[in-house]
Order: sequence, then C-alpha cells, then structure tokens
Amino acid sequence: MHLTRYTDYAMRVLLYLGRQPEKLCSIAEISGAYAISQNHLMKVVSDLVGAGYLESARGRHGGIRLARPPEQINVGALIRHTEEDFELVECSSCLIASACGLTSMLDEALAAFLEVLNGYTLADVLARQPDFSRFLHQTAS
Repeated sequence: MHLTRYTDYAMRVLLYLGRQPEKLCSIAEISGAYAISQNHLMKVVSDLVGAGYLESARGRHGGIRLARPPEQINVGALIRHTEEDFELVECSSCLIASACGLTSMLDEALAAFLEVLNGYTLADVLARQPDFSRFLHQTAS
C-alpha cells in the first residue's frame, strides 16, 4: 500500500506540533521546516482543523496547535481520515473479479495493516524519535 502525499503531510504537521503541543505554530513555519509547499499544507491543515485534530487561532499572534494530547490522536484513525482510496488492486474492471480469491486476501491484508496502525498514537510515534529537529530545514525556528 502506498500512502498519499496528503497523508504524509498530515503526519508531518502532527509530528511537528506534537513536539511542542502548547505552542502556536504557523503554516509558514512548518512548511519552511520541512521545505514543502505552504499551499499544500494550507489545505491539509484546514482539513485537520475541521476534523478536530488541530485548533487554529487567527490574528497577529495566531497559528495552529494540536486540539488534543498526542496520546489521544490515533494513527489508524488519522490515516482512515486522510486517505480516500484503500483499494489495493483495481478489481472492478477485471474479468475474473467475481471468481478471484486474491481479492479477499488483499482485503484481509489491508485490514491487518490498518489494525496495526490502530494500536499506535501520535505519542507513540514521537517517542520513537522525540527530537528530530536536526533533520528539519535550517530556516525553521
């Protein structure tokens, strides 16, 4: 399974904010830290705010931060939220789809993949590498 860039960016935002959960950070700060498009991050952040993963504050001293503690952000749930298509193989146009045994095996494998991710929170991910700041772009604050 290949996760989309959208999911990748969502995880990056959460990881960045999870390192300093009380601090308000700007999208520009996060995009600079990862050297990725601010426009892409704006869409991701807007979605994460709407889904309750992040909270935002407008104004001169505004920004974004986690809406709940890292221990309450489930990785499996986040990926289910950010991914639109979990179909591992395009079976709808296959001539043998109704008689194929592979489809059920792939469905089982996908369920196992997601079940493993359900066992982890953002806190678990952060605990594996609590300080990854040395890997971030130099202009990050």
